[in-house]
Amino acid sequence: MTNEAGSAQVPQIEWKEFLERYAPGKVHSVTGLAKAIPPSGTVFLLETPILQLYCDSEDCKDHCFFKCTSGTGNVGAAWQYILLHYKCRNCDITTKTFAVRARLSGNSISGEAVKLGEWPPFGPHVPSRVITLLRDDRELFFKGRRAESQGLGIGAYAYYRRVVENQKDRLIEEIIKVANRTKAGPEILATLEVARKETQFTKALNLIKEAIPPVLRIDGQSPLQLLHEATSKGIHELSDEECLARAEVIRLALTKLADRISQALKDERELREAVGRLTRPSESKAKGPDAGQES
Repeated sequence: MTNEAGSAQVPQIEWKEFLERYAPGKVHSVTGLAKAIPPSGTVFLLETPILQLYCDSEDCKDHCFFKCTSGTGNVGAAWQYILLHYKCRNCDITTKTFAVRARLSGNSISGEAVKLGEWPPFGPHVPSRVITLLRDDRELFFKGRRAESQGLGIGAYAYYRRVVENQKDRLIEEIIKVANRTKAGPEILATLEVARKETQFTKALNLIKEAIPPVLRIDGQSPLQLLHEATSKGIHELSDEECLARAEVIRLALTKLADRISQALKDERELREAVGRLTRPSESKAKGPDAGQES
């Protein structure tokens, strides 16, 4: 955190974006922090913008709009401590609370702010399908997520890289399952089988970085290629900032891969069930009411 005498050495960001996307613990220079109250125009009230946050209630399970239900107050040149309480506008159940410290820069609506904390804790949403894919390493993944949320690049990269190393065989097994069910070419299947038997993590990823069914590609790119590139360097070779950037790529690649695998298997299963429903009535009709009886 920067000292109180100086300004945060970062570009100005919108107050709404600050609440939605920035982790606690660091002072940021923000715009649109407050609005002037007529008639004097010299009293300022903290803005409470509508936020778009992930809602995990059964009615939502998606990014929804949240409205502020309480917590606004006057702000000025001195630091003010404020609790902001938000609630999902869709389900009217899920809540989000921010503890913030803010002050204005002179007689303007811009200033500085820092999150002292928030509940539920700050961090990108992790879909359940990712947790299902990672199984025994889900706790390691959550440790990486917490480190990433706090801007701890080396810690996040170390945790995520270990998850990928530990789950190498399972990732390949799931990809093979999709390849078989989507009738991938024999070359892809053969390469995947070789990679599954490879004990060295980096070599295995290098083998299969392009050997992936088209249905699992992300904008034409192989998620395994992204994982290979992101994990190709050791921690001692990278700065904390570089580690943080690679950690984000690993998390997003794992998330997208889990999503593509889940969707591919679901589509294949639904198609098989639909074909089954289509053929069963035909078979019954062909047999006729006296099927199985001797004439």
